[in-house]
Amino acid sequence: MQRTSKGKINIGKARYVQSKWGKTKAVESTQALRQYVPDTKRMTRETLLQMLREYRMVYIKPNVGMFGNGVIRVEWTENAKKSPYSYQYGVRLRHFDTFEEIYASIRKVTNKRYYLVQKGIDLLKYKGNRFDLRVMVQQTPQRRWETTGIIGRVAHPDKIVTNFHSGGTLKPIETLLAKYISANERKSYINKLRVIGLQVAKSMDNRYKGVKEIGVDVALDKDLHPWILEVNTSPDPFIFLRLKDKRVFTKIKRYAKAYGRL
Repeated sequence: MQRTSKGKINIGKARYVQSKWGKTKAVESTQALRQYVPDTKRMTRETLLQMLREYRMVYIKPNVGMFGNGVIRVEWTENAKKSPYSYQYGVRLRHFDTFEEIYASIRKVTNKRYYLVQKGIDLLKYKGNRFDLRVMVQQTPQRRWETTGIIGRVAHPDKIVTNFHSGGTLKPIETLLAKYISANERKSYINKLRVIGLQVAKSMDNRYKGVKEIGVDVALDKDLHPWILEVNTSPDPFIFLRLKDKRVFTKIKRYAKAYGRL
């Protein structure tokens, strides 16, 4: 259950799934979606070291959590003359000389909680700040899945997460894509994202019966390849009030009321 400035959200009849690992496995069960899922493993000393060696930058995050809380960005600069390892947690950036030192420090932060390690995606930027997208998918009153909204989330300049509740800024997807693709291309690209959202919803529905809505967090890399970072089964509908087109939130609200969320 969540609270926003608009009041209390009631999960109602919709099923809530906590485990990020379980949701990742659900998405990966659909072959067509595997190309969009960054390499994700349960975090151990061995998996963190192996993925740092392979990708140079990774994100570690708690298996259960929301609003970007607990997320850490970890980097290894292979040819650095000094302190090649670093991580950022919140607004603090720390540097280390060895892997053993950085891992010991990270373990103090994670405090024996169950964490995942995920291949880092270098996000596209808007006015110098990283952004990703939230794709909202819901069951209609007729119990069909429909992508009902897409909104951009621009990270606070000092933070590694884009979440609105962690200081991020909400922007229309058209505004964020304007620098990267033409107006004619944007329409088909946005439709591609809507289709991916539907595929994710159906994968979740196959694994977790009772899920009525999902928010898919999608990162875009320099090649505009979409990456599914995470799936939220209790996405905040009120962020869509920030869009100029109020019809988007009106539909989201109507569907949410139909399955008992609002």
